[in-house]
Amino acid sequence: MPEQSNLIIYLKLLLMALFWGGTFIAGRLLAGEVSPFSAAFLRFSIASLALIVLTLRQYGTLPPVSRQQRLPLLFLGLSGIFAYNAFFFKGLESIEAGRAAVIIANNPIFIALFAALFFKESLNPAKTIGILLSILGAVVVITKGHPLGVFSAGIGTGELLIFGCVVSWTTYSLVGRAAMKGFSPLVAVTYSAIVGTLLLFPFACWEGLFQSISTYSVMAWMSLLYLGLCGTVIGFVWYYQGIQKIGSTRAGQFINFVPVSAVLLAVWILDEPLTLSLLAGLLLVSAGVYLTNRYSS
Repeated sequence: MPEQSNLIIYLKLLLMALFWGGTFIAGRLLAGEVSPFSAAFLRFSIASLALIVLTLRQYGTLPPVSRQQRLPLLFLGLSGIFAYNAFFFKGLESIEAGRAAVIIANNPIFIALFAALFFKESLNPAKTIGILLSILGAVVVITKGHPLGVFSAGIGTGELLIFGCVVSWTTYSLVGRAAMKGFSPLVAVTYSAIVGTLLLFPFACWEGLFQSISTYSVMAWMSLLYLGLCGTVIGFVWYYQGIQKIGSTRAGQFINFVPVSAVLLAVWILDEPLTLSLLAGLLLVSAGVYLTNRYSS
């Protein structure tokens, strides 16, 4: 039943967007209780174990890593796991989950922009308009609707840290093109998660992980399990199942729901205000990401 199969894939992609939106809520709930590097280390310790199990089930073993692949995999772990999550958890200590989600929603925009610069991918008019709309939306959110105020008041530390997530993920995605040539997406993400977890470990120890871990609340552990399993492993697996079944363009459209779900969940669970500037920025960024993904050729 092809139609029923596709319906299940669409449902999984919707849930993936909901799970990814929920990572901002979980990260915000951890802020103040679990230090940033400790949160990132525990999240990817959980995710790495689950990814290893999935890889072993699919391949029977962990595929060997050639000498040429070691440096790209190290860079994947450094950029997409270590740096991204350090910025993510530290940024969420001082910025609302909804605003962070809208800023990070610019990931596909900057990937498209730098892919055009470094890999000579074409930027058609629709993609160009999409990039401009999304950047404008991010500026509206970052400046809380007062773009000119950035010259007098500057940009807050939280906004800068969250924008560091965009830089880290763009780097991860572009480097991933080289690293994934010899690996499936599952194996590449598994290895990068393992590398990132190992890199995070000494910093988590420096923060006092083993002194504070016994004091974490039930909510903190639920948030960490959610981030590791739902926000990382299940979201990743379902996203790539969607790509395999309906193609990258149609599957990519569901990324538009991530900031929407994050903002709505933040309003519902965290009682964050739905301001006019946040709503305007969300609409601009969503429209920009839609144009960039929809007209990708």
